[in-house]
Amino acid sequence: MNASENSGADPGAARLEAAVVFALAVLAALAIKAPAWFGLPMDEGNAPFYARNMSLFVLPFLAGYFAWKRDLDMKSCLWISAAFGGAALLVNAFPFPPESDTEILAALHMPIALWLAIGIAHAGGAWSERPDRGASRRMDFVRFSGEMFLYYVLIALGGGVLSGITMFLFAAIGLDPEAFVARWVIPCGAMGAVLVSAWLVETKQRAMVHIAPMLTRLFTPLFAAVLLVFLGAMAWTGNVVGVEREALIACDLLLVVVLGLLLYAASARDPEEKPGLFDRIQLALVVLALIVDVVALTAIAARISEFGFSPNKAAALGMNLALLVNLAWSAWLYARFLRGAAPFAALERWQTDYLPIYAIWAAFVAAAFPPLFGYI
Repeated sequence: MNASENSGADPGAARLEAAVVFALAVLAALAIKAPAWFGLPMDEGNAPFYARNMSLFVLPFLAGYFAWKRDLDMKSCLWISAAFGGAALLVNAFPFPPESDTEILAALHMPIALWLAIGIAHAGGAWSERPDRGASRRMDFVRFSGEMFLYYVLIALGGGVLSGITMFLFAAIGLDPEAFVARWVIPCGAMGAVLVSAWLVETKQRAMVHIAPMLTRLFTPLFAAVLLVFLGAMAWTGNVVGVEREALIACDLLLVVVLGLLLYAASARDPEEKPGLFDRIQLALVVLALIVDVVALTAIAARISEFGFSPNKAAALGMNLALLVNLAWSAWLYARFLRGAAPFAALERWQTDYLPIYAIWAAFVAAAFPPLFGYI
C-alpha cells in the first residue's frame, strides 16, 4: 500500500514516515561531511567543489523520500537516478580553472535543473500524464515548493537562534564552540532541514496552509510598489540596469521572486472565484516585472553588441528571454481573465506547462556553457 495513503490515517504509518525522513535527513547531513573524510575539508580552498555539488548532497535524498512515499515505479526511479548521476559526473568532470565564470553558472543552474527531477518524484512519475491530471499535479508541486521554502526559512531562523544561544552559553564557561558550529551544526543542519521542511509540508500542517496564501497577498503589493519605485528612479536618474554579474543576478532574482508570487498565488486561488482587487494587483505586478525584464534585456543586448558574448551575459540573456515569454503571455492571459474572456485555469495551465523550460535552460547552462566558453 502507498505510504502517502497510510500516513494521514494510520499512526503506525505516520511514525514510519517520520523515521524514514529522520534517516534520510541524517544521511543528507553526513553526505555534506563525507568529502572531508576523503581529503576535501569544507574550507575556502574547496569552496568551488562544495558550491558545485551542494544540491547533490541533499536533493537525491529528497527524491528518495518521494519515491518511497509515492511508491514510484522502477522506470521513474531509474530516470531520476540517472539525472542525478549524470549531473554529478558532469559538474565534477569539467576542468574548471580558479574563479571560473562558467563554474559559478553551473553551480547556480544545476539545482534549478534538478528541481524538475524532484517535481517528477513528487508527482509520482505522472508529471506529463493526461493534460488535466498532469497540470493538477504540477500545480501541487508549485504549492509544495512555496510552502517548503517558507518552512525552510522558519527552520533556518530557529536554527540561527539556537546556534547563537549555544555559542553564548559555551562562551560563558570559557569554551569556544564556533568551529564546531561552523563545520558541523550549520552545514549538517542546512541539509537535514530540507528533508524536514518537505516532510512538514507533506503532513499538511494547517497553520502553514493559511499563512502561505496570506504572505503571498502581503508581499504581492509590496513587490509591485518596489518595482514601481525602481522604474521611477531609473527614469528619473537615467541610470539603467548594470550588466555586472551581481547586478544581473539581483535583477533576475527579483523577477524570479515575482514569478514565484504569481505561481503561488495561482496555486492558492480558487479557479472559480470571480476576479477581484488582488487579481488586478497581480496583473500590475506582472506588467511591471515585464517592463523591468525588457529594460534588462535591452542593457544586455547593448553590451553584447559592443563587447561580444560572455558566459554571464549569455546566461542572463537566455534566462531573461525565458522570463519575457512567460511574463508576457501571463499578462495577456490575466488581462483576458479580468475581462471575463478566459478562465483562470488557462493561466494555471500556462504556468505549469512552462515550468520545464526553466529546468531545460538551467541544464543547458550547467552542461553546455563550460565547454562552449572554454571553461572560463
